Amino acid sequence: MPKKTIDMQELLVYEKQFLAQGKKVIAGMDEVGRGPLAGPVVVACVVMPLDEDKIVQGVTDSKKLSAKRREELYDRIMAVASQCVICQADNVEIDEINILNATKRCMKDCIDGLTACDIVMVDAVRLSDTKFETFPLVKGDAKSYSIAAASIVAKVTRDRLMDEYDDIYPHYGFKQNKGYGTAAHIAALKEYGPCKIHRNTFIKNFF
Repeated sequence: MPKKTIDMQELLVYEKQFLAQGKKVIAGMDEVGRGPLAGPVVVACVVMPLDEDKIVQGVTDSKKLSAKRREELYDRIMAVASQCVICQADNVEIDEINILNATKRCMKDCIDGLTACDIVMVDAVRLSDTKFETFPLVKGDAKSYSIAAASIVAKVTRDRLMDEYDDIYPHYGFKQNKGYGTAAHIAALKEYGPCKIHRNTFIKNFF
């Protein structure tokens, strides 16, 4: 089957609506890693140029892209983004305050790291008391160019971290599973026990 062409104009609908309202600096923000048994949750917030000739073609929800394609798009996004802030919460923080609160803390820190912004489009999560106005959009990584770009940056950043952890903790297959609860990962967890990056609140039912 031929590959489905990504409709970039469809992904820019929300951005164009905000531009029409007079908002000039539009950020997109997304997280990666809320579900894994190990490793951090990573949030990325990016401000992408929205001029027609500067749109990075092929940007879409990171889950729809191969690892190779994400890496390619990551480099192109980072080359043109006027602002990019990345934050993470490790497994200790996730265990202490829960995954949603850890994610929200990262998101607020990302927003605090922006130098200027008129609106931050967020994938689904509602935030309050933020430095700049936010706009939650359910399934935003599939509906918004800016959020999709952020999803790619967050995904590549986290995958690279998990690859590094695989070298430190080789028993769990982090390069393959990125910390998610695959059958092989759970089997290794039961055989070797948890390592220092496992989320104890996520794995307690396996013992």
